[in-house]
Amino acid sequence: MGVVILLVMSVGVAAMLTRKLPTAFALVLLAVVIAFLAGAPLTGKESVLDTVLQEGASALAATMIAILLGSWLGKLLEETGIAGTLVRKIVEFGGDRPVFVALGVLAVSALVGTVTGSAPAAMLAGLIGIPAMIAVGIPKVTAAGTVLMGIAVGVPFELPVWQFFSTALDLPIGTVRGFMVKLFPFALVAAVAYVLVESRRRGVEHTWPLKAARTRPSRADRRRRLGDAPWYALLTPAVPLVLALGLDVAIIPSLLGGVAYALVTTTRPREMNRRLLRTLYGGFEVAAPPIALFVAIGILLAAVKLPGAVDALQPLVKAVSPQSTVLFVLVFTLLVPLCLFRGPLNVFGLGAGIAGVLVATGIYPAVAVLGMTASYNQVFGVSDPTSTQTVWSAQYAGVSPHQVMVRTLPYVWAVAFGGLCVTAFTEL
Repeated sequence: MGVVILLVMSVGVAAMLTRKLPTAFALVLLAVVIAFLAGAPLTGKESVLDTVLQEGASALAATMIAILLGSWLGKLLEETGIAGTLVRKIVEFGGDRPVFVALGVLAVSALVGTVTGSAPAAMLAGLIGIPAMIAVGIPKVTAAGTVLMGIAVGVPFELPVWQFFSTALDLPIGTVRGFMVKLFPFALVAAVAYVLVESRRRGVEHTWPLKAARTRPSRADRRRRLGDAPWYALLTPAVPLVLALGLDVAIIPSLLGGVAYALVTTTRPREMNRRLLRTLYGGFEVAAPPIALFVAIGILLAAVKLPGAVDALQPLVKAVSPQSTVLFVLVFTLLVPLCLFRGPLNVFGLGAGIAGVLVATGIYPAVAVLGMTASYNQVFGVSDPTSTQTVWSAQYAGVSPHQVMVRTLPYVWAVAFGGLCVTAFTEL
């Protein structure tokens, strides 16, 4: 039966890769089929309806709330001008020095990446940052990749990601935080190396292909239209991080603290109610796709953790899983490309189910699975040509997502290798 379940998973991967089914729908169908193959009854204890669909749908509820709050905070960063001001100040400081401008945009992207992910993060940093980089001579592919690499630097400190791994792998937030702190230096070094190497590879290119660039308003016009946020409001992206990492405050209160700080430092009292509601509703629009995906992931995790599924999969998974530390690093480093193109190791797809199998069957400790999936997530978030942030950044810069993948993949592959080394030699 274990072989049949693996075959069903393969069919699910094929359906997602060929886009026959949206990822969330494919994961739910997979979960139901796996549950029936595992011998689960229709209703009752460890059943399809009551356990897989009912309990699984709400299993990642804390993550969904964190995603919503992160999206809300992201909308506040956009509407209040905080994100735009950060990018403009960095660009003005860098002047006509391409590398300094790119490193500044990288830093702002990292700050934004700690608050929210995916396309909203790319837009917050890239709407001004990408044209500015290209205007001073940074190659178009490098400009798009810089925003993505910067977001990846912030991802280890993205609080909704902490909540997701904590809930999905049944780990304390402190454990997740500890590994993310170890992963951060690899992401930072790789991102800085990307900017320094790629910005010099083909020299300065003073081109900007987008029509919008030809009619860009002057700096003074932009300030009058957008307005600069107060300097103290620019600390907003750091507030949730200080609360969660420095003061050990829980994830949701930390994000709410960031929302409150952004509001108080940028908004007149009589305008607060309208801005609160407007940005909250905007946050719902941004958060809807990932929330739907997390509902499906929770359902899939519930299915693969059923006793029948665990018993069927354990001998097969154990037979092919490397047990020594060196083999663990080598095998899973070679498998990095399988997290691209919505592949089977994409943690926000079938990879979550595989992670659940590894934990449920006891093949690896949950902390080791955390290390593997978090390392893969660094690759997916930057180089996957199907991810929304990669598509948006590439298209806005006037290049293809596959060009961005080719340029960024060696760097994020090295980040994954570093994360896997830390995992293997500290957790196995």
